Amino acid sequence: MGNRAVITTTKRDMGVYLHWNGGRDSVEGFLEYCHMRGFRSPECDDYGWARLCQVVGNFMGASGLSVGIWPYPGDAPALEAGSDNGVYVTEGWRVVGRVLPWDGFHEQHEYPLRDMLLAIDAAQPEGQRLGGYLLAEEVPVGEVELGDSVYMRQVSGAYEAFEVIGFGEPGRVVNGLDVTGVPYVAMYGDIGYENNVNNYLRGGMVRRARPREA
Repeated sequence: MGNRAVITTTKRDMGVYLHWNGGRDSVEGFLEYCHMRGFRSPECDDYGWARLCQVVGNFMGASGLSVGIWPYPGDAPALEAGSDNGVYVTEGWRVVGRVLPWDGFHEQHEYPLRDMLLAIDAAQPEGQRLGGYLLAEEVPVGEVELGDSVYMRQVSGAYEAFEVIGFGEPGRVVNGLDVTGVPYVAMYGDIGYENNVNNYLRGGMVRRARPREA
């Protein structure tokens, strides 16, 4: 008995076997969690397999017997191994293809992605959890205002909230990048917060820990 599945990539060179939690809601939760942690995906870097197994193994618990990794044997043997849910073909931490176990198979969608992410996060070592980042609202950087608290990714892969303390002055260039009007936070202050490019919110979206008060 089990809820089995196999995860591979478009390269089909390696595969991860899940004895439990092989439904699509769980698998997409594991993949999205790895994406949010900033891990490089397996088709780009073999360490991606290790990070995926680490996240899944932590979630599965102490036995460590519910997840395995092996050279991908081909769709037919993989389908036999993951006979409950079939094979998930992934790229960039997204499911891009499926090898289904039988005609008329219906994907499992019992658990909302947010609930899965929270459960996965709670099972990780404390210093590696995403924590409040998962519950924070995602907003365009252009909506961030002075005094907002936003999450910034740390070297460890965890996220920590920092206060927005300013915006790049007109024509300001830091490390060769024009940061005019770009918000920056009080994270690295050894050379002045406005002088460290890592303090600037350079992406299109950001997670805001504390919404701006009206």
